[in-house]
Amino acid sequence: MAVLAGALALGAAEKNHELRSPDGKICAVVHTGETLSYELSREGCTVLGRSEIALNIEGGVIYGGAAKLQKAVRSSVRETIESGLYKRASIDNNYNELTLTFKDFQLVFRAYDQGVAYRFVTRSKNDFKVLSEKAEFNFTADRKAWVPYVRQAENQFYNSFENYYRVMNISSWEKNRLAFLPVLVEGEGGLKVCITEADLFEYPGMYLSNNEGGSVLKGVYAPVPDTWEQGGHNMLEKIVLTRKECIAECTPSTIFPWRIVSVAVEDKDLLENDMVFCVSKAPEARDWSWVKPGKVAWDWWNDWNIRGVDFEAGINNATYKYYIDFAADNGIEYVILDEGWAVNRQADLFQVVPEIDLQMLCDYGAEKGVGIILWAGYWAFDRDMEKICEHYSKMGVKGFKVDFMDADDQQMAAFHHRSAQMAAKYGLMLDFHGTYKPTGLHRTYPNVINFEGVNGLEQLKWAQQGTDQVTYDVTIPFVRMVAGPMDYTQGAMRNATWHNYRPVNSEPMSQGTRCRQLAEYMVFTAPLSMLCDAPSNYLAEDECRKFIAEVPTVWDETVALESKVGEYVAVARRSGSTWYIGAMTDWTARDMELDLSFIGRSGLKGVAFSDGANAHRCASDFTLKDITVPENGKLKIHLAPGGGFAAVLE
Repeated sequence: MAVLAGALALGAAEKNHELRSPDGKICAVVHTGETLSYELSREGCTVLGRSEIALNIEGGVIYGGAAKLQKAVRSSVRETIESGLYKRASIDNNYNELTLTFKDFQLVFRAYDQGVAYRFVTRSKNDFKVLSEKAEFNFTADRKAWVPYVRQAENQFYNSFENYYRVMNISSWEKNRLAFLPVLVEGEGGLKVCITEADLFEYPGMYLSNNEGGSVLKGVYAPVPDTWEQGGHNMLEKIVLTRKECIAECTPSTIFPWRIVSVAVEDKDLLENDMVFCVSKAPEARDWSWVKPGKVAWDWWNDWNIRGVDFEAGINNATYKYYIDFAADNGIEYVILDEGWAVNRQADLFQVVPEIDLQMLCDYGAEKGVGIILWAGYWAFDRDMEKICEHYSKMGVKGFKVDFMDADDQQMAAFHHRSAQMAAKYGLMLDFHGTYKPTGLHRTYPNVINFEGVNGLEQLKWAQQGTDQVTYDVTIPFVRMVAGPMDYTQGAMRNATWHNYRPVNSEPMSQGTRCRQLAEYMVFTAPLSMLCDAPSNYLAEDECRKFIAEVPTVWDETVALESKVGEYVAVARRSGSTWYIGAMTDWTARDMELDLSFIGRSGLKGVAFSDGANAHRCASDFTLKDITVPENGKLKIHLAPGGGFAAVLE
């Protein structure tokens, strides 16, 4: 790593500080003086006009306008981050940095080739409260945006972070309506601008609003909870009754989050964006080799609905031994016991239903080489966190899927941090479900192996006709997935066209083709990836089962192929010497030419799952054929409406 630095003492007058990305194409200009603001451009195209930022601290202290600048320090970093739990094995972490020092705080800007990030750093020696934060994103003109509103119009800080995107101009933003991050905006010249955040440890997450109806989006933050009660789903949630007058109660060691503005020239560039991972706090120098990515045989999506057995399927030992046998026979690393193994409505993870012998199942799984993961509601997990982690770690449990946080205020952000620390202490992995988007905790604590914060396949258990999951599927890789991995829970073997789809809780189906479900294992990133369907359904589909069981969940290399947000997406990922190709379309049938010439090997051979000739009528129709990539590296494929394509190239 090379670091170059220099300092210059400065006065209090208005001054502009220019910071460029390593390739020189992205330019941030930070303005200090009566206000603290910045503007952003890429090769002359405006990304953001002058956008004001500030923190309002209790006692009249302002981190922002009119603060006297003491010095400006510039530095450059060129390094490589190694990671075995990501979409590539190594990441170039190259940036130029500007640190502005004031009496009470510092402001740090980083410019990457992929965008810009900034954060505040306190210099306070005492505890303090943040009353409010100003974060503006001035797009200077009415722009098209992909907006994930919070679902409920009232009590918007009680939020599952699951919704479809409203595609609209930002001037049409509903007043007093919040959207959770990430948010995507189409900028000048077709640039795509994705706003999100990282290092959310002990500070509330940011929402965006546009109450003025113009071109400026503004940050909004949940105030600190003051009083609350147990309630919600099966008494597993924290229901906030009243909130304080501040958004954060801080100590001198408080880490403020990075505000990230990623900039993409082509839509596909968003698929390769690494900014959240790069700016996030590095992990402790300790042995993380016990963190094992892999796939999970999942019970909940299919309502424990298996067939061809001589016992009644459900939440019982026989069913879970059957799941363990299925996982062992197919090289699947984990089985999850989702909601139901602990006594309902008690919020006590030590009260196990009598039909389950957890120690026996852990031992049985260990004999078969299959790990057990337990679902846990937030309230139950938080009330006895260390005792729970110690007890179940000794039993042989490999991790927890923690659910129903449904908030990102300061207390909930601290819960995620504390949970990651505690789980790591006892050698447990965490899949945060019912929560906000990733903010880099998966880099800081590699045992935090997945997140929800996505309107995933589970919605189709109850969503009504007219729900468009297919278009959502080809949107989230450019928006939600910019933040990090997502627990989408793909792998459905019952597949439906637009007209044939209907909600069925015990025998649910996906929208789109069978090949789409296969492609999602490459297109979507998830180090811990679910097989959502029942073993019975996979056992009836030998080719698909084998493919899903063998596809990796982490990658050595990722290359984005031709893609367009909301229409189609294609990606190539390498594991070892094998390349995996995934492509998906919206409800429009599409012919695509995938340029694989970057692989650099002529006559590359493999197998491909393609939509069948009748997939537009029978969504489960597919073909499996040997393929050879032409010498020019350009592979032609056809996608049915709602279709997909999946290939393995050796």
